[in-house]
Amino acid sequence: MPSIAIQSFVYDPDWHRLDVQFVSGKRYSYFDVPAEVAEGMRAAASQGGYFNRLIRDRYRFTRLSRFTPP
Repeated sequence: MPSIAIQSFVYDPDWHRLDVQFVSGKRYSYFDVPAEVAEGMRAAASQGGYFNRLIRDRYRFTRLSRFTPP
């Protein structure tokens, strides 16, 4: 289901990394995220709510630079 907070996200199962782009344009990578947590976010009725409850402040992360189109 579309989110009003999260624009998109991608999960890399080999690295257990979840990359999240927010509608604000901010981008973050979250590390050591189990596949079932990432899949739960994909299936959640509210991705933003799921993120806030089960990912935010629970996994190590880094902020990425904003995407700048060529």
